[in-house]
Amino acid sequence: MIRYPKPLKTAGTIGITAPSSGVPEALHPILTGGIEQFKRRGFKVEVGKTPWTQEKAASAEVSLRASELNSMLQNPDIDSIIPPWGGEILMEILPLIEWEQIQPKWVLGYSDTSTLLFAITVITGIATAHGTNLVDLRSNEWDETTKRVMDVLMGTEGDTIIQTSSEKYQSEWNHDKEPNPYVYELDTPTNWKTLDGKPLQMEGRLLGGCIDTLQNLVGTPYADIKAYQEKYVKNEKILWYFENCEMSATDFYRSLLQLYYAGWFEQSSGIIFGRTPAGEEVEGFTTMDAMERLSQLTGLPIAYDADIGHMPPQITLVNGAKAVVKVENGQASVKMELK
Repeated sequence: MIRYPKPLKTAGTIGITAPSSGVPEALHPILTGGIEQFKRRGFKVEVGKTPWTQEKAASAEVSLRASELNSMLQNPDIDSIIPPWGGEILMEILPLIEWEQIQPKWVLGYSDTSTLLFAITVITGIATAHGTNLVDLRSNEWDETTKRVMDVLMGTEGDTIIQTSSEKYQSEWNHDKEPNPYVYELDTPTNWKTLDGKPLQMEGRLLGGCIDTLQNLVGTPYADIKAYQEKYVKNEKILWYFENCEMSATDFYRSLLQLYYAGWFEQSSGIIFGRTPAGEEVEGFTTMDAMERLSQLTGLPIAYDADIGHMPPQITLVNGAKAVVKVENGQASVKMELK
């Protein structure tokens, strides 16, 4: 069975550590802004050493990142963990994580942080939260989609959480933007789509993350999907979700083929792809071609341009949760049952 963390309560403690990338000194104000917003909302915050440093594509050397993360994962006085943002090479600390010692608590993030979230859920059966990063919560006001992250962090076993697609999304990224009133500049109408243009409903256990990093877990001890299904979800179907950060259309397709050949889609109910700033076409081959060919291979329904990933805002998705996703006329709803 999936294990759900206890709810984060007001006056609870949030741990801030950077298992992938830290924040360079020039951007420390956006880190302190995120920290202060949680304090302002009544939470305690414990910040490690790693969020404040960055060198050679990581916050710190491997052993420090791993030890700080292990300490927070095992500390019963820390109720939730939110890294500042993602990064590049989180996977190098995976062999050093003490999986059996993890105390269930909500861990939140996306991009390279999803490497950690995915592995925690697959290896331990503990639910994790794929959603916004700490630095993007630095504004006094959070948009209607982003603010629902608290429904998850303050949720627990037995809860039902319903979220809906955003009205607008941010088309271009700018970390230096001053909140007005949100961190995100929501400037483009949101339009969830399906491959055949028809209304779609999918049901299954949510699992996924950033495909750029997750593809590299295939064949490792951190992505044994069959064992996960047998041990924790009793062979229920998986409802996959992925976001593409940087890959071209052909890179994206090769990654999907890798997951397909590895058997990830053998017992699945569908796939949701997030909006992407990437996906450059190659000699006329597009991400649409990639998704259509994957659908032909698997027979699975596919929704895309969803509120997931590097073109915010994001719906907060719980790895391991039972979900019903409905898409119709460009809008979507996600019903998650924490059971």
